[in-house]
Amino acid sequence: MKIEDGRKTLATRDDLKRMGITVSNTTLLRWEKHGRFPRRLKCGGTTCLWSVAELSAWLEERAEERSRTFYADY
Repeated sequence: MKIEDGRKTLATRDDLKRMGITVSNTTLLRWEKHGRFPRRLKCGGTTCLWSVAELSAWLEERAEERSRTFYADY
């Protein structure tokens, strides 16, 4: 985890979970492969990190996508 000016710039898997991204690692890998999720940064061994800025942008895109989607009334 890298902290710059009091703000984190890199996120761990635990940070993803705190952000509400609770899908499996397999799903994340599949999304990354198809360009549906920001790509991880390999930091050696099995350690992976994600850019907080990229994750924030991705979450904003999902919110915008949700606002354009029509759901049927039940």
